[in-house]
Amino acid sequence: PTLAQLYKFHEDIKENAIVDEEVKKILDAFPKNAHPMGVLSSLTSALTSFNPGSVNVDSEEDMYNAIVKILGKFPVLVAWTMRKKQGLPLNYGSKSLDYVENVLQMMFEKPHQEFDINPIVKDALDKLLILHADHEQNCSTSTVRIVGSSHAGLFASLSAGISALWGPLHGGANQAVLEMLEAIKEDGGDTKKYMAKAKDKKDPFRLMGFGHRVYKNFDPRAKIIKVAADQVLGDLGVEDPILEIAKGLEKEALEDPYFVDRKLYPNVDFYSGIIYRAMGIPVEMFTVMFALGRLPGWIAQWREMRLNKEH
Repeated sequence: PTLAQLYKFHEDIKENAIVDEEVKKILDAFPKNAHPMGVLSSLTSALTSFNPGSVNVDSEEDMYNAIVKILGKFPVLVAWTMRKKQGLPLNYGSKSLDYVENVLQMMFEKPHQEFDINPIVKDALDKLLILHADHEQNCSTSTVRIVGSSHAGLFASLSAGISALWGPLHGGANQAVLEMLEAIKEDGGDTKKYMAKAKDKKDPFRLMGFGHRVYKNFDPRAKIIKVAADQVLGDLGVEDPILEIAKGLEKEALEDPYFVDRKLYPNVDFYSGIIYRAMGIPVEMFTVMFALGRLPGWIAQWREMRLNKEH
């Protein structure tokens, strides 16, 4: 885009960053222990009710309007999903902040104190969202395209994509990493023991967050996120036994010939889970953050399909 087009795009997203107040009633109906991915999928689908006009897929303008609407409203739904679980009041962003700053403020601002945006945390989240934006014809991306192929509309297509992302073999992998680290901690935190279990073919234990089905060498996204993870942990100075276990596993995997020979390096799910935990994001919200990053990729795929008249 030209600078003028980019500026207009940002401004149009901010203009659409208000969600109908009645959506709060839908959110209220969920119990506090509902999984955030189920809540997010339902709220995204519910947006269709507040925007009943179907998108004219032959109109670039109609598609553009639908896109800036969801890009504006989705971060609000993400923040509300977390705040509902934590019993915090539902808030909105500020037009004076950029996209990532708004995400952080809406998620973490407390009603009785000023919220300061940490530039290192902001930079790490920015990188995570960019690196999660698009990644081949995976399960959730294919789902968005399949549902969109019926002209079901953007919000309905995205809601289906969120449900597809939920599974532990897809977007839920970063949550599975933290659950594995919790289990190792409960068992005494012996990383060497668990490295041995991972190498034992007869042992059902699987080391989550290592290796990748597409990247047979090092996940190039993980190289960038590893640096961001080190910066966040260094800046926040978080004392957390779970993160210490993660660092121990990482060190051993990068030095152990078994893992090095098989190129089983820590992947993007391993490092993203570490960053989210250090930031204070609950483990059930990790896949929701993945959905926030993947949103522009899903939208781009949907738009491409419509423009190419693919059915």
